[in-house]
Amino acid sequence: MFSCVKAYEDQNYSALKRACLRRKVLFEDPNFPATDDSLYYQGTPGPTVRWKRPKDICEDPRLFVDGISSHDLHQGQVGNCWFVAACSSLASRESLWQKVIPDWKEQEWDPEKPNAYAGIFHFHFWRFGEWVDVVIDDRLPTVNNQLIYCHSSSRNEFWCALVEKAYAKLAGCYQALDGGNTADALVDFTGGVSEPIDLTEGGFAHDEAKRNQLFERVLKVHSRGGLISASIKAVTAADMEARLACGLVKGHAYAITDVRKVRLGHGLLAFFKSEKLDMIRLRNPWGEREWNGPWSDTSEEWQKVSKSEREKMGVTVQDDGEFWMTFEDMCRYFTDIIKCRLINTSYLSVHKTWEEARLRGAWTRHEDPQKNRSGGCINHKDTFFQNPQYIFDVKKPEDEVLICIQQRPKQSTRRDGKGENLAIGFDIYKVEENRQYRMHSLQHRAASSIYINSRSVFLRTDQPEGRFVIIPTTFEPGHTGEFLLRVFTDVPSNCQELRLDEPPRTCWSSLCGYPQQVTQVQVQRATGLKDSSTGANSYVIIKCEGDKVRSAVWKGTSTPEYNVKGIFYRKKPGQPITVQVWKHRVLKDEFLGQVHLKADPDDLQTLHTVHLQDRSGRQPSDLPGTVTVCVFSSTSLTAV
Repeated sequence: MFSCVKAYEDQNYSALKRACLRRKVLFEDPNFPATDDSLYYQGTPGPTVRWKRPKDICEDPRLFVDGISSHDLHQGQVGNCWFVAACSSLASRESLWQKVIPDWKEQEWDPEKPNAYAGIFHFHFWRFGEWVDVVIDDRLPTVNNQLIYCHSSSRNEFWCALVEKAYAKLAGCYQALDGGNTADALVDFTGGVSEPIDLTEGGFAHDEAKRNQLFERVLKVHSRGGLISASIKAVTAADMEARLACGLVKGHAYAITDVRKVRLGHGLLAFFKSEKLDMIRLRNPWGEREWNGPWSDTSEEWQKVSKSEREKMGVTVQDDGEFWMTFEDMCRYFTDIIKCRLINTSYLSVHKTWEEARLRGAWTRHEDPQKNRSGGCINHKDTFFQNPQYIFDVKKPEDEVLICIQQRPKQSTRRDGKGENLAIGFDIYKVEENRQYRMHSLQHRAASSIYINSRSVFLRTDQPEGRFVIIPTTFEPGHTGEFLLRVFTDVPSNCQELRLDEPPRTCWSSLCGYPQQVTQVQVQRATGLKDSSTGANSYVIIKCEGDKVRSAVWKGTSTPEYNVKGIFYRKKPGQPITVQVWKHRVLKDEFLGQVHLKADPDDLQTLHTVHLQDRSGRQPSDLPGTVTVCVFSSTSLTAV
C-alpha cells in the first residue's frame, strides 16, 4: 500500500531535514509560510495570531504523551469537528495512525539529542488515488500562547496539531477545514471507501430487521479495521452546535470508537442466558458533553452488566466526551452514519478480499459532439451519452459491487478563493454481453447514485451476472474536471473505458469489408420447451457472422427468462441472425430448436414471438416451444 509514496509539491523530507541539520537551522516551509495566507482564504483575521514552535509554547514538547488515544483530541476555534472526529477514529487504530504518521519514533523529540531536531515533520495522506508525503515545519498558530485549532488534552502533546497543519496545507489553508466532511478525512487517512448512510430516510429506528442488518454491517466494518463516524443533521444555522435535552449536539461529528454485542447478566447466568444488546461507543470531539439517556456513564442500566464485562468495555464515569448507547437509540437520535471500509485486496487474508479497478478520467468540453465529454446528467438527454463511459463485467450469478467516484480535491487559497466541488453522480446500465463500443441510446438502468456537490459519491449495489456500463457525470452539462473511478467486485471485472463510438476503419476494411448495419437482439424468454414435465436446464445462443453471445443456464423450467442481449455490427446484412436454444447436459448438450431473424432496419415491429424449428436445410419443421425476441436494426452504427 505504501510502496510508492509521492512527495507533495516535490518536497523531500529526508533531504530537507539533512540540509537543516547541516546548516544548524530549524526548517521554515516556504510552501506553507507562517502568515495569514496559510490561515484564511477570505475575510479579515480575528485576534492577532502568533506562529510559535512547540518549544516556545511549553517545556518538554512531545509528539505523543503516554501513547496515542482518541481522548487526546480537542476541537479548536475552526469548525472542524468533522476532522477531529476522523482523527479520534484514526487514533483508535494503531495500524492506521502509524501509516499516517510514518517513522513516528524517528520524528519524536529526543531530549538527549537536541541537535538532532530540525523543526520538520511529515505525514502521509491518500489523495486522488495515490499516497502523498506532506512536509511541514512545526510553527503553529496561537493566541495568548494557546493553540487556536486542534489541540491535545496534554499541553505538551502535539501530534494532532501537526497532523492538522499538514492536512490544512493540502486543503490550501486552515479556514478551508471549516465545515468539511468526515467521509473525506476518513478516506484521506486510509485510502478506503466511505459509505454514507441516512438513518432517517432508511427508517432504521422503527424497522428492527433493517436495524439488525445495519448493525451487523457496522460491526463487520469495525471488526475489520474500518473507521466510522455519526452525526445529527443541523437543518438551520441556529441548529449548528445546538445541544439537545439528551446531551447530544446537532451539526456535530462524533467518532464511533467501539461496536459490540454486550452480554447482560452476572456470573454464570450471563453465559447461559443468550440475551445480548447491540451497543456502540461514541466520542464527542469537544472532549466533554455526553449523552445522558439510557446506558450513559452514570445510568442504572449498567447494573445489568457484570463488573468484568464493564471492565472489558472500558466503561468510565468521567465527562470525557466518550459514552455508550444502544444501537436502537443511536438510530433514533442520530441522522447519519459514515462507514469507511478498508478495502482488503490481499489474497492472503482470512476476510473477504476485493478486486479493485481504479481508472482516472475527466469531463472535458469540445465543440464536436463525438469528442465532447461533459454532457451533464440524464435530464440532458441530447448530451448525456457524450459523457465518459466505463464497462465492467459481473462474472458470478450475483455479486456485491462497490463503486466510488471522486473528483480531484480543490484547494482554497487567497489567490483562487474557496475551492467548490462540482455536483457529480453516476448511472449504471445493464448492456449487451458483447458490447465493446460506447452507448448511444438508453438501456435498462441497473442502479444510480445520488447527485451531490461532495468530493466523492459512493454506491453499494447487488447485480446479476452480465456486462454493465457506468456513466459518471456532472449534474449540469459543460462543467469540466478530473475524476477517479474505483470499482470493487469479488472477481476481476475487466473494467475499462469505452473510447470508440463504432468499429474503427483500418487498412483491412476495404478488403474484408466494413459493417453496414448494427443490430441489437434481446432474447427475453422461451415457453413450452421440450421436457416440460420436469423442466429443462436450458440456455440460448445468439449467432451472427462468427460472433456469438450465450446466456446463463436456466435450471428446471420450461419457461426460462433469459433476458440476454447481444449487439452485432454486420458486414453482410442479408445473412440472418440465428438464435438457438440448447438443453444443458453433463456429457453432451441437446439441441432444442432455433429461429432465424432477418433483422431488417425497415421492420417497424421490434418484438417477435417465434416458433422453434429444427436445423434441416430446405423445409425446417416446428419443434416444441417458442422464443420471444426484441430486435432493433439501423444503418447508423451509433444508433444503439
